[in-house]
Amino acid sequence: MSVSPVSTATEHRPPGRLHYAWIMAGITFVVLLVGAGVRATPSILIVPWEREFGWSAATISLAIAVNIFLYGMIGPFAVAVIERFGLRRSVCAALVILALGTAATTWMTAPWQMVLLWGIVVGSGSGMVANVLGATVAGRWFARRRGLVLGLLTASSATGQLIFLPLLASLVVDQGWRAVSLTVAGATLLLVPFAALLLRDRPADLGLPRYGESVVVPTPVGGVNPARRALSGLAAGLRSRDFWLLSGTFFICGASTNGLIGTHLIPACIDHGIPEVTAAGLLALMGICDLVGTTASGWLTDRFDSRKLLAWYYGLRGLSLMFLPYSFDYSFYGLSLFAVFYGLDWIATVPPTVALAGKTFGEENAALMFGWIAAAHQIGAASAAWLAGTVRTNTGDYFGAFLAAGMLCLVAAMMALFIGAKPRPAALAPATA
Repeated sequence: MSVSPVSTATEHRPPGRLHYAWIMAGITFVVLLVGAGVRATPSILIVPWEREFGWSAATISLAIAVNIFLYGMIGPFAVAVIERFGLRRSVCAALVILALGTAATTWMTAPWQMVLLWGIVVGSGSGMVANVLGATVAGRWFARRRGLVLGLLTASSATGQLIFLPLLASLVVDQGWRAVSLTVAGATLLLVPFAALLLRDRPADLGLPRYGESVVVPTPVGGVNPARRALSGLAAGLRSRDFWLLSGTFFICGASTNGLIGTHLIPACIDHGIPEVTAAGLLALMGICDLVGTTASGWLTDRFDSRKLLAWYYGLRGLSLMFLPYSFDYSFYGLSLFAVFYGLDWIATVPPTVALAGKTFGEENAALMFGWIAAAHQIGAASAAWLAGTVRTNTGDYFGAFLAAGMLCLVAAMMALFIGAKPRPAALAPATA
């Protein structure tokens, strides 16, 4: 492996000068926020599409399932693409794809077009600006406070719901769903020049060490084929017991969050007479709570056993999901209680899962392996998105889907405790050659 001629001398920076790592964290937060807003948009469009096109919830859920599936499966390849072509070019290309794909949905008239655009195009673009991007930036730019930063970046997906969903729900009522698609496309395209201007690949590109270190680590030169790098990670993971445990728990995580609640809470509320804008407000409340919960989870991950944290997170989530079908009887009060309790735990699982991936496969491979673990998350989410829609179509409500998801979370809580405390790193193809 060759390296660029970057000095490895101690970096002397003026006291109090803001490290560029925090600027990277800021722009990454915004990118992830917008990407999450795009991915969550179909949840408020299910009912409008049913009304305009006559498509069933199961048909619409298929497109959302494809979107969620690709959102996860693109992740490990996205890490490898970023390693090969750099953060700036990769992220800007993904944002352009998202903008074009979302805008093109305004002309769709058939289910296959919905699957192609919202499912394949938007799913692929959002996969490039998913949690693996946050894991990459946190690992490359932060030696200290990495868990806290990763918690903040992960929480950006909840903040995306906080900002986008109530506004978009009001827009779909007043202007129609096509105005929502164009608004989301415009917000995504507007972000491209900022990403191009501010994103940098590694600290050494600016002659800086990582935050919390004093020595500049040279920037690697060259790289391997992204597909080979990603598939090498998968092969190493399949030989690891802990990879299966991490992937299994994260499969359940996806099924119980993005796939079920993120996709179907709004139509479930409408089924019980709760207006769409009010239901979107509940998701926004979850976003506020998750911003707190996931940031706190990052702080806790820096200090406590990640296995025990995961067990607590999944156990509490399971109990909240079992409570949800009964909360409809309490109308908005009961749902608000659920939103707070569940929201604090929405994606708090990410920081400890990334930490365990780093311990298992080495810190330099943490983002890549988390990409594959996150793929399992999205497979679970895609399965739940489609199955819950099918359950609603066949039975008229979501009771069985909510109860099953809660029971699965209790299983995940037990699985988390069996993840090895002292795993041995597995061999992967190097990121550079």
